[in-house]
Amino acid sequence: MRIYSTKWWEKVIVSINDGILVIDEFEKVLFINPEYSRITGVGKEIIGKLLSGFRPGAQLPETLKDGKTRVGIYREINGCAYVVDMAPIEDNGKIIGAVSVCKGINEVKALSNELNKKVKQVIELQEKITKLSSVKYSFEQIITQSSEMLDNKHIAKKIASSNLPVLLIGESGTGKELFSQSIHDASDRRDHPFIAVNCATIPDTLIESELFGYVEGAFTSAKKGGKVGLFEMANNGTLFLDEIGDLSYNVQANLLRVLQEGTIRRIGDTKEVKVDVRIIAATHQDLNQMAQKYKFRQDLYYRLNVAHITIPPLRNRKEDIPLLVKRFLPTNYQLHNDVLQFLQSYNWPGNIRELKNMLSYAACLADDGVIELEHLPEVMRNQIVDDSIQTDGTLRSVVESAEARYINQMLKRYEKNIEGRRLAASNLGISLASLYNKIRKYKLE
Repeated sequence: MRIYSTKWWEKVIVSINDGILVIDEFEKVLFINPEYSRITGVGKEIIGKLLSGFRPGAQLPETLKDGKTRVGIYREINGCAYVVDMAPIEDNGKIIGAVSVCKGINEVKALSNELNKKVKQVIELQEKITKLSSVKYSFEQIITQSSEMLDNKHIAKKIASSNLPVLLIGESGTGKELFSQSIHDASDRRDHPFIAVNCATIPDTLIESELFGYVEGAFTSAKKGGKVGLFEMANNGTLFLDEIGDLSYNVQANLLRVLQEGTIRRIGDTKEVKVDVRIIAATHQDLNQMAQKYKFRQDLYYRLNVAHITIPPLRNRKEDIPLLVKRFLPTNYQLHNDVLQFLQSYNWPGNIRELKNMLSYAACLADDGVIELEHLPEVMRNQIVDDSIQTDGTLRSVVESAEARYINQMLKRYEKNIEGRRLAASNLGISLASLYNKIRKYKLE
């Protein structure tokens, strides 16, 4: 073991950025470093002299006598203001001296300002997390008399108290986030954050930094101080990944690692951060089929698909429409019988979200509080016209008319491109070529 000389330790103290003054057991000054002189204006002439004689009012001799540590003592001498910490020096239980460590008041103020800035950032982050993490829905808000939906509620309530990942399958507007928030609200994590992110709305180049965060300097546009990711923000709570089928293969791999290891690594960092986050994922896509076509990681699919809930579209649970109308319709408004009858026959491509928005729109137009057919949005009024088209009454004509209307409704749900047509064909249960033939046959373009 190497023995270091006194000179070596003096060089160490000289290198320290705080002012250092040391006295012996007789109050004689043994040593000061250059930083002490810079802060206090006192030079080496003090060395070898009694501190109390050279610096009237000095408190370090008191520390020598009572052995007590003193912290944050304000001193001002000859126009020099600084803050001092003092401590006794002991050897085998005997006080053999004392040391004073000081900082200039400007440096203290700078540190205080920096601390206040960091505290403000922490408060802002906490407020942001609170705002993001608040849930509006619970199982009481899931209004239904559909047997399938009642079964879904029962299953969701059962799994809420566990930490199992949940996969919600359903079309847009069916209430996937309603279920996710309700599961979180009924879980032991209810007092911790609920963070929701729509994977389809964030570009591939940004989604990784949003989920996992990054350190300062990780890339060109990285913020000073780095950024906390959504996984860290959701720690001890729930992270809702909506439209998870839109995640790139690379991000899927990182997500799988988090689920397996329970740790995340910020972009540009080398250390792992432990997180305890429950994942609830949602999609309108068939992840199993995507996994078979290597468009979604099969191992991630199996990891997510532990608790599986399929939420039916509104057209398959029309018995819920009167209940939902009662819930969403503004007070003092009512529906004309013709409107309610039409709502029961409409296909609802936008599901519950479309119903809610339609009622809000129609209520704005209904001056007397009664919503009639003329108050419905144009796309729905056009449907009324389509449904009124007469046929010649033969079985074939009735079937073809119904087929044309249904295909037309399905086409309206998707974009007018090859991918949209492929999705429509898949939901219709026919090939893409058959769909194009029927579009030409019924002149649906």
